[in-house]
Amino acid sequence: MLELEFTARDVARTRFALSPLWEVVAGVRILKNDPGEYGLFRPWAEQARRRLAAAGLDWGLLADLVPAPPRTIPLFVAPPPTTPLADLGVELAVLRATPVEQVRSGLGGRRAPRSARLDALRDDPRRGLAELAELIEAYWEIVLAPYWPRMRSLLEGDVLHRARLLAEGGADRLLSDLDPAVGWDTDTLRVRHLHARDTRRLDGRGLLLVPSVFAWPRVFSITAPGWQPTLRYPPRGVATLWERRTAVTEPLAAVIGRGRARLLAELDTPASTTELAHRTGMTPGGVSQHLTVLRSAGLIDGHRTGRYVLYTRTEAAEVLLTAAAEGLRH
Repeated sequence: MLELEFTARDVARTRFALSPLWEVVAGVRILKNDPGEYGLFRPWAEQARRRLAAAGLDWGLLADLVPAPPRTIPLFVAPPPTTPLADLGVELAVLRATPVEQVRSGLGGRRAPRSARLDALRDDPRRGLAELAELIEAYWEIVLAPYWPRMRSLLEGDVLHRARLLAEGGADRLLSDLDPAVGWDTDTLRVRHLHARDTRRLDGRGLLLVPSVFAWPRVFSITAPGWQPTLRYPPRGVATLWERRTAVTEPLAAVIGRGRARLLAELDTPASTTELAHRTGMTPGGVSQHLTVLRSAGLIDGHRTGRYVLYTRTEAAEVLLTAAAEGLRH
């Protein structure tokens, strides 16, 4: 059990961020492990392996840095993000600038991964980090960039949900609803870990919360000195991320139109216009027109996050969908 002790200042400085670089690292552990262990990600993993094989990318250095099972991943590989925005370029710039001694320390511990490629990285960190960043960029384009819009929508939707909890019930509500493995009591966050047994004070640094698709089913934490205390946890709705959407019920389509009914069904997690167009095969312009009508009818809300507007179903829409499903049963 890992216990994180908060002060009032820590609660005030707790924030959220997304990390594409961490999704790279966490996705590698899934590709390296038994497919049956992460059946939730099988559709992605099978496609990712085919794409990597077709591209002929040698991702051995990246694979060596993520041991299976991943008891110890060197922290410099995916440090806590410095900005709340999901920007792989910024994270890779931080990776390239990692101090030499930090690389050697991360690879020199008793539980650190070992390989000839990692020995070369430890011997020449500047050159090795440049090669690693270039490799991550290529890996990202092959196996994650095609799926990132949907992943990002899910992650940003989770942050939006957590912000709503904070508004409704304060930090107590937010911190007590993160994950079944996480519990909040007065001023202490308790995180169930397989190996960690420790109590740490945040000492006014606050906690960085990072929703992560590929963290499932675990919660990952960073409490090492010199790093922002961080908790990486699975977002809401991750189990539905790779599912194919089912057909919209005919009764609801007859009432509001097939396109609008389909969009309401797709909004089981928040999504942008672009993402909805990708999911449904509609044009972005067509999606936008339907969303305008649904918003005017009070069936969806829009929430801006950075450059994007994420759409969510309202309570009225939930009632409508539930009534349609119940009517289909009778």
